[in-house]
Amino acid sequence: MNKKPLAFRMRPKKITDIIGQQHLVGEGKILSRMVKAKHLTSMILYGPPGIGKTSIATAIAGSTKVSFRTLNAVVNNKKDMEIVVEEGKMSGKIILILDEVHRLDKAKQDFLLPHLESGLVTLIGATTSNPYHAINPAIRSRCQIFELKPLTPDEIIIALRRAITDKENGLGETPINISEEALSFVAHACGGDVRSALSAIELAVLSTDQDEEGSISIDVAAVEECIQKKSFAHDKDGDGHYDVLSAFQKSIRGSDVNAALHYLGRLIEAGDLVSISRRLLIIAYEDVGLANPQAGGRALDAIMVAERVGFPEARIPLANIVVELCLSPKSNSAYKALDAAIDDIRNGKMGEIPDHLKDAHYSGAAKLGRGIEYLYPHNYENSWIKQQYLPDRIKDRKYYVPKLTSKFEQTLASVYEKLSKLSK
Repeated sequence: MNKKPLAFRMRPKKITDIIGQQHLVGEGKILSRMVKAKHLTSMILYGPPGIGKTSIATAIAGSTKVSFRTLNAVVNNKKDMEIVVEEGKMSGKIILILDEVHRLDKAKQDFLLPHLESGLVTLIGATTSNPYHAINPAIRSRCQIFELKPLTPDEIIIALRRAITDKENGLGETPINISEEALSFVAHACGGDVRSALSAIELAVLSTDQDEEGSISIDVAAVEECIQKKSFAHDKDGDGHYDVLSAFQKSIRGSDVNAALHYLGRLIEAGDLVSISRRLLIIAYEDVGLANPQAGGRALDAIMVAERVGFPEARIPLANIVVELCLSPKSNSAYKALDAAIDDIRNGKMGEIPDHLKDAHYSGAAKLGRGIEYLYPHNYENSWIKQQYLPDRIKDRKYYVPKLTSKFEQTLASVYEKLSKLSK
């Protein structure tokens, strides 16, 4: 019996064996065109675990007539890479498949770079990390970057059926009767991770006795025990984490309660109260803002309760504030006004502070004309008096543009408009 894991045995040998990733390997797509033209360039394949990055790299390399070797950027040392390069010199060219390419240290990188430049080595790197964040620019600039997607449930089912019937590399030596419900359950529960799905089916088969006719029957109950729960498709430091946080905020900003609760659920399943708390406070001020000024305080109250009680009860105040933020009117007018002011400052649009506003709390200030003509607003009716506050150069500049999405900001807007007219 082949002792290697089923997922390893079922790796595609050529590009036409690849399941999924049709945006890259489908007819007429970039990787298919490369293989057909027999002209591979160095590339980096990235995406979540278990979707076949290394398998696809191997299939791509195997579809050419060029020798290829597989190394790991962490496990293998510079000497291992030197051996690969020497082999390439003998044959004229070689493909290096490099797992965890984002972990490539400087010594290995410096060794590889000239061989990538000369074309002696064609690198196919595989990583779960976003190359634009995790891979050194010197390597990244010499590679095409391709993002791989999690497989759909339908694609997972194709992979499972192939493994069940394959007599050479799969489980096809033994008749296997698996229910459609069991296949569907695994395909949905694995979260797009084909390796996890294949491992679950393999364990279910190996742990189930044959019947009198020598076949094995697999139902939902059997695979439920074998599939590892995939509650979250990333860790707290991974790129997927920030994608979920981004989707969380954008769903609240877009007032989609159901989507916001879905992404909140993902973050809760990851146990990441810190990121949830920080993002909720940002949302309360960035997206809700002046449309519901109480949102910031209420968000902080909910966060304090969540921190005090911890999970699983923390989900209750978090759910409350997420629904409230979703359904609150939205306004970004305040911070957008500040951004406009900062933009002027960074572009040199400032000017001299008017003398009457300058500090006058020191001896000799009056001789310099500091603060002499300043009018103290509290000495006047309604605590307001017309005077210039902005520098001459930008005295007519307006940054604040009210959003009339709530009664509160409508009130602010009416005061703002009245004062603007009086100031002319």
